[in-house]
Amino acid sequence: MLLSDFDYTLPEELIAQRPSDKRENSRMMVLNRDKHEILNKHFYDIVDLLDENHILILNNTKVIPARLYGYKDTGAKIEVFLLKQRPDYAEGVKGKNDIYPQNIYPWEVLIRPSKRVRVGTVIKISDELSCEVKMPLPDDGKWLVQMMYEGDIFEILHKVGNIPLPPYIERKMSNEELKKLDFERYQTVYAQKEGSVAAPTAGLHFTQDILKKLEDKGVQIGYVTLNVGIGTFRPVKCDNILEHHMDSETFEIKQETADLINKAKAEGKKLVAVGTTTVRTLESAYKMFGEIKACKGASELFIYPPYEFKVIDKLITNFHLPKSTLLMLVSALAGKDFIFEAYAEAIKEKYRFYSYGDCMFIN
Repeated sequence: MLLSDFDYTLPEELIAQRPSDKRENSRMMVLNRDKHEILNKHFYDIVDLLDENHILILNNTKVIPARLYGYKDTGAKIEVFLLKQRPDYAEGVKGKNDIYPQNIYPWEVLIRPSKRVRVGTVIKISDELSCEVKMPLPDDGKWLVQMMYEGDIFEILHKVGNIPLPPYIERKMSNEELKKLDFERYQTVYAQKEGSVAAPTAGLHFTQDILKKLEDKGVQIGYVTLNVGIGTFRPVKCDNILEHHMDSETFEIKQETADLINKAKAEGKKLVAVGTTTVRTLESAYKMFGEIKACKGASELFIYPPYEFKVIDKLITNFHLPKSTLLMLVSALAGKDFIFEAYAEAIKEKYRFYSYGDCMFIN
């Protein structure tokens, strides 16, 4: 299967630069697979489309302010983009802190411009936070750094860091109004577990009011956690997509959620996944165990047509980049031809695309 099979042309003006005025006011395209029908609605209509015969599973990961700007002692400006902590490199690191155990863990990062650093370079982010470059990592220009600080790293990041918006959203960091907007809106209202460098964007449309209305209708709601990595931004580069390797992303399913899913599936209810990250969490767990059970793991699952979904039945998702693994995943669920028909309709109807854009319900 060729990468070119998943390409399309999107007018630049349809790339959403800001979120909708209200989360629930985003437009929602509904794909009815049985009838091969496309409907144009708004996200608040999701309350009318789900009932007690559905369970809704969401990813409660929380985006960390992973983009840091600092300086070398020479005054050279350096950007440090946090990817994830690496406990596997923690052995022998000095400064273990029993109160804040994450202090012992080095971080996997991207550094720009990387040619200005070497092993031993210290980058000062603020009076509270610096980092020392420890070693280059073998894949894709990543580095290992040791963060130097006192206290809780996540509290400090929320003071000095910036929300890691994807590259197609243009921002000037001097615009405080937009920075405040992004801190609020590039986060789901149910985010709990710190660790992602990108939002599970399908969940950005939900409000507490929408969730309450769904529960009042008898829709059961559960949560998983998958920490979204930088791979969500990265295009597939090989012409033969079978040669592509997914970045590893950690996930967790709690016992409460596993019990909810297994009971609901036994009763014949339909599982609605919110976002491709939720899909990969559940399908990865099933691949590991042959069932859904409480677990922690790492997913490198690459879903593309044809793929037989074992857990999910329906999907709420945003509109995805050309040639992306996310576009391949939704093509596997709805059928590639139907997805591309829907995308053509979305472009014609001037839907807003990507992270801050509108959404699709594959029914």
